[in-house]
Amino acid sequence: MSAPLDPAALQVLIARLTGIATEMGAVLARSAFSPNIKERHDHSAALFTPAGELLVQAEHIPVHLGSMPASVAAVIERFGSDTDGWQRLRGVGADGQVVLNDPFVGGTHLNDITVVAPCVVDDRLVGWVANRAHHADVGGAAPGSMPADAVEVFAEGLRIPPVVLTDEVRALLCANSRTPDERLGDLDAQIGANRRGVERLAELAAAPLEEVLAHGERRMRAALSALPDGSWGFEDVVDSFGPRPEQQVETRVTVEVRVEGDELTFDLTGSDPQRVGNVNAVRPVTVSAAIYALRCALPADLPANGGALRAVTVLTEPGTIVDARAPAAVGAGNVEVSQRVADVCLGALAQVVPGQLGAASQGTMNNLLV
Repeated sequence: MSAPLDPAALQVLIARLTGIATEMGAVLARSAFSPNIKERHDHSAALFTPAGELLVQAEHIPVHLGSMPASVAAVIERFGSDTDGWQRLRGVGADGQVVLNDPFVGGTHLNDITVVAPCVVDDRLVGWVANRAHHADVGGAAPGSMPADAVEVFAEGLRIPPVVLTDEVRALLCANSRTPDERLGDLDAQIGANRRGVERLAELAAAPLEEVLAHGERRMRAALSALPDGSWGFEDVVDSFGPRPEQQVETRVTVEVRVEGDELTFDLTGSDPQRVGNVNAVRPVTVSAAIYALRCALPADLPANGGALRAVTVLTEPGTIVDARAPAAVGAGNVEVSQRVADVCLGALAQVVPGQLGAASQGTMNNLLV
């Protein structure tokens, strides 16, 4: 076993890995066709260990990055793990890529398409690279694939479980979009970004990647140990869940934050049931918002990796507005419920670290559908 990295060498390794994710994002933005990605930069990129733990991420979209581990986990569950060697990953191939957007299998909402690729060196799985991008239209009842009056996910567009990205899958996606050429261009940009990530990660195949995660875990546990033990609660409401009069009903989002030694729990199990409308969030979105709030409350230089998340638990109740089950519509969960989850988590954390967090925002992303 090689000697552990000294602090300077560890920081150099983290910087090199982070640079790979950042470069992936640059390739994606420069190559994309749509303003969503090229100009608005609604995309994210990250690297993962062979087991699917977040290794590093670029400074992109929080709701993407916090939920992308669920996408990689879904890919591993579907195609196998590297427990018995690379050959266990059935059907992907060393140069293959997997695509998905299913909100109930690792996705967020249907517009966010994730592409995941393995990095293989000398028949050994080194890790995974992944990127997620918001596609302007993936079909459904309305242009833009976020119909405000949707009550089931089927109205929101094409739903893709984890599948190998083939020419046939690309054709299927384009056939279900009102802007097929743009979809094809954006998808090609995602493929290119992953190829660059695989190429760069392969150069670090011999690096002790576990040390990156161990460093993140140590830093997070030290930061949590500095907080007082106890329990703090906060709640707020989502004003409505659709345009019809019967949908103008408040839905509670509630959280209890518990600190016990060097571990922290967000308990959102008291939130109200999911609604017959599109203002529902799947669990990965809720986890993203909670982790974002925690990072706001802790030192800014804490590593953002799976090791740091080992000390944090997010509890949700399936079938609620923060952990919606199929076939719920979820288009606005990604952009509205996430904001309210962040608000309530920040409200609870403000009691843990008084005077260190800002006041609540208006709790919306101000989406305009025309």
